[in-house]
Amino acid sequence: MSVLTPLLLRGLTGSARRLPVLRAQVHSKPPREKLGTMDVAIGLTSCFVCFLLPSGWVLSHLETYKKGE
Repeated sequence: MSVLTPLLLRGLTGSARRLPVLRAQVHSKPPREKLGTMDVAIGLTSCFVCFLLPSGWVLSHLETYKKGE
């Protein structure tokens, strides 16, 4: 390494060190209402249908997609 390399790196990162760091102020409270069993079931079912079902379809038909037309 050259003698000037640390000076160059310090010059490049110096402006980034002077920037203020913004911190998020997150405050949490207990929920107003507890989720019921039906609410949880609907949420999990919709996640399954939206994310896992299409990816399962693609994986099950992967050989068809590889062959092409």
